[in-house]
Amino acid sequence: MDKEAVWDVVVSERHALLEHLRVLTPEEWDHPSLCAGWRVRDVAAHVISAPQLRWRATGRVMTQMWRGYNGAILRDGLQRGAAPTAEILAQYDRWAGVRRGPLTVTHVEPLVDVLVHSQDILRPLGRVHVPPPEAAVVAADRSRLLAPLVGSTRTVRRVRMRATDTEWERGRGPVVEGPALELLMLCAGREAEATLLAGEGVEVITPA
Repeated sequence: MDKEAVWDVVVSERHALLEHLRVLTPEEWDHPSLCAGWRVRDVAAHVISAPQLRWRATGRVMTQMWRGYNGAILRDGLQRGAAPTAEILAQYDRWAGVRRGPLTVTHVEPLVDVLVHSQDILRPLGRVHVPPPEAAVVAADRSRLLAPLVGSTRTVRRVRMRATDTEWERGRGPVVEGPALELLMLCAGREAEATLLAGEGVEVITPA
């Protein structure tokens, strides 16, 4: 996918997430997400912060880097998630179509953010959204490069991943086959839906 195609998906997926967020109950907004320590509202606010992070806002996050990268991002997400639900939705209305992300990243990181964090939000709530597999493997490639940050180094180094819904295969070792979205989740340090995976590598990545 070229840069413009990636941004097309980012914008489309932000709007798709917004439609899910619009119908959440107050209890669902405060439900734990797949990210430890993050509620649904915190993750939602974090996703839409991406196009808003210009120099000043980025600088505020950077001042918290003494907490470590993940600690700084968590603090920023919790602060943003404390906003009223209506304000978070209004941010999506204003910013979802803006084709940019934080100043310190490429155009691919916002794709990773919206695809993975949409699942972080929706899966614990029993809601389903499947992004284009061609976009999911672009995000998976970038997540593999970021494995030390997202905690997936051990997984991506031990198995060979093969998508069953698009042409994509990466890694060495016993094969794990499945939809591109589930392989992206593994690359991003999340648990995949085990019933959708096959191959000898499944035993390697499954905790005993």
